[in-house]
Amino acid sequence: MNHPGLDNNVIYLDYNATTPVDPRVAEAAWPYVTRFFGNPSTSYRYAEEPRRALREARSRVAALLGGSPEEIVFTGGGSESDTAAIRGLAVAAGGGHVITQQTEHPAVLRTCRALERRHDVRVTFLPVDQDGLVDPAALEAAFTPQTFLVSIMTANGETGVLQPIADLAEIAHRHGALFHTDAAQAVGKIPLAVEDLGVDLLTVAGHKFYAPKGIGALYVRKGVTIEPVVYGGDQERGLRAGTENVAYAVALGAAADLAATELDREASRLRDLRDLLHRDLLQQLPGSIHLNGHPDRRLPGTVNLSVAGVEGTALIAATPQIAAATGSACHTGDPEPSAVLTAMGLKRERALSAIRLSLGRWTTKNQVKTAARLLANSALRLRAGQKTAF
Repeated sequence: MNHPGLDNNVIYLDYNATTPVDPRVAEAAWPYVTRFFGNPSTSYRYAEEPRRALREARSRVAALLGGSPEEIVFTGGGSESDTAAIRGLAVAAGGGHVITQQTEHPAVLRTCRALERRHDVRVTFLPVDQDGLVDPAALEAAFTPQTFLVSIMTANGETGVLQPIADLAEIAHRHGALFHTDAAQAVGKIPLAVEDLGVDLLTVAGHKFYAPKGIGALYVRKGVTIEPVVYGGDQERGLRAGTENVAYAVALGAAADLAATELDREASRLRDLRDLLHRDLLQQLPGSIHLNGHPDRRLPGTVNLSVAGVEGTALIAATPQIAAATGSACHTGDPEPSAVLTAMGLKRERALSAIRLSLGRWTTKNQVKTAARLLANSALRLRAGQKTAF
């Protein structure tokens, strides 16, 4: 099945940034954009189908996570879910101590910084090792009597590194703290069950697994109290007021259902393609390819590599046939290395040489082999140009 939004002339390898909406997801949502327009919170006939669809969507998301429907709160996306979890718990707790890690998504880091500025909250930002992993012993040592929350992401969006969430959550609970995980990059890509993980709150972002942008969810374990993220009516158990976005909730439910059905097979396929891409680059650029992140504990479709002697931004710019991300951000023309890679201890040159290649539902073996060849050719051309310049 080809995707109508993908250009045959550009190989899309940035699925961690966003995924195309699966046509089956769009088809499921469309009737709730056009025909079933009723407000599900009303009591007359026009509300019946939207209310039923919303209930089914909530059940589908819950099934993917192994929770119950009443524990699913629909939100506007992953960043809102992170904010709702962390700020919501901080306000409900009346302040205290939060523990997170240095390589979290900005939605977590900036929420924590805002809490430090505006509320009676102190935050500890744990370091990570060279593989991008949090040391459980460092978490253990960070607790104080005031610690009420630990927030550690399941999978890093840049490296794909998977944290030992179940072990970390167990430590948090032993110290009487709640545990939140931003699982935006992991949901729909690897098996996740909230009971096995032992988490109290979990963030979902729809556009990371083939639903539209602008829809997400927050799993909130029964008995956990958080302050509402939006005040007003009683929608979403009073935690997020406003008339429900039925069409996008249906889309999220459909995406969750597809992910649950295809997860094991797709994870295996993407792992094989990821490793093929890595091997081909190693063969075509011997001695020049360095993996960033843990070699095994990572998402099946993510590989973060540094190409020695070539800046990532230059490599991607020299290969317009490929859409991919780099390990740097440009501020007023001056490239800065990724904060994630820097926190892992990578030297500036290696971090600036990093590219992230993330694969997904429409990635093929032929695309992977072509991408490896194109990237290798571009790297060789750039190196040759640098030698000529001197």
